[in-house]
Amino acid sequence: MARTVVVVGAQWGDEGKGKVVDLLAHNALAVVRFQGGHNAGHTLVVNGKKTILHLIPSGILRESTLSVIGHGVVVSPHALMSECRVLEKSQISVQERLRISMECPLVLSCHVAMDTAREQCHGAGKIGTTLRGIGPAYEDKVARRSIRLADVFDTSRCEQKVDELYDFHNFVLTRYYRAKPEDPEEVKDQLANFAQFSQPIACDTVELLHQLRARDGTIICEGAQGAMLDVDMGSYPYVTSSNTVAGGVTTGTGLGPNCIDHVVGVVKAYTTRVGEGPFPTELSDAQGDALARSGDEFGATTGRPRRCGWLDAVALKHAIRINGISSMFLTKFDVLDGFDKIKVCVDYDERHCNRAIVQSHDAEYLSQVRPVYEVFEGWNSSTKDARSLSDLPKNARNYVGSLEKILEIPISSVSTGAERKSIVSIDNGVYS
Repeated sequence: MARTVVVVGAQWGDEGKGKVVDLLAHNALAVVRFQGGHNAGHTLVVNGKKTILHLIPSGILRESTLSVIGHGVVVSPHALMSECRVLEKSQISVQERLRISMECPLVLSCHVAMDTAREQCHGAGKIGTTLRGIGPAYEDKVARRSIRLADVFDTSRCEQKVDELYDFHNFVLTRYYRAKPEDPEEVKDQLANFAQFSQPIACDTVELLHQLRARDGTIICEGAQGAMLDVDMGSYPYVTSSNTVAGGVTTGTGLGPNCIDHVVGVVKAYTTRVGEGPFPTELSDAQGDALARSGDEFGATTGRPRRCGWLDAVALKHAIRINGISSMFLTKFDVLDGFDKIKVCVDYDERHCNRAIVQSHDAEYLSQVRPVYEVFEGWNSSTKDARSLSDLPKNARNYVGSLEKILEIPISSVSTGAERKSIVSIDNGVYS
């Protein structure tokens, strides 16, 4: 029976999950995306070559590993086809390695238009979405009016559903937002092309995954975004539109809760956030700028600069609880090289909080707390491309050990560079 390992972000996304999944996928049966859409951005660096994936699982670079897009993902036909073409130019046989659920809802031009119009209308109160149409696509799923991949293989049914969907969205766009309507005829042509493109890779992924479970090996479920962006347990309303936590695996793939054997939390050695919303440890000073420069903190999907701050262990403990995380993978450790002092938030000062909201983790609570820091000595030597724990400076080793005590969970590996090989493995038995 195959083991199932879930990889989730333990912060606000951009933690480096793509690298972790790529490393774990070297002998995996499959890597599965279970939520989100092309608002995700997973960056892989292999032999100096950078690959940025948005929809396709990070296991696609592994020849013997199947990449599966589960029904919990909302799929942009245009984005998926574009991503496949880029990979095929690199001699990656996408049709052999990729499978996509027939039940995936599709992200169409009307969703992008709604996303854009809504953000413009909100002005300063905007959420800070990627403007990719992800939220409106999930809204249509819940409202039971989505066009799903299975629909595109029945031309008459698909065209009827497109007309109905665009009637609804164009009414809201023109009457409420005073925006231009979207053309349904253009979408019909695009979906006809997408039907031809996706026919070889579309399947019942629930059945496929349970067939794979009957074999020996590992199935990796790859999360997008991070725990603090979960629609239910994140910094609401500044969240994404899906369940980013490990529980989303069951609803987004059809693998039951008892199928999950191990949950890996991925966390940067500091904290970043893209878009709007509270950020208790944010550094709006020279130190924040230094983290951004050293960490090359620009979104892989939008190119937006990421907000940077010290590691927030309070938020991490929340993420550990709600995901059932059993070990942590620490990334971008080398970015801390050269800092004289390194801070970790170990508590929140709630004296300025509205008492009615204490113990929540929504936006109102997080905007009112103040971080309480523990300060650690930095290290003045480079950790970049270290391969073993003994390669790290003493203060760097002390920092890793202190984090394990604070979080009360083992740190299994430390990433010390963007390359696949830049990894310090602390516990080789965690994933076995």
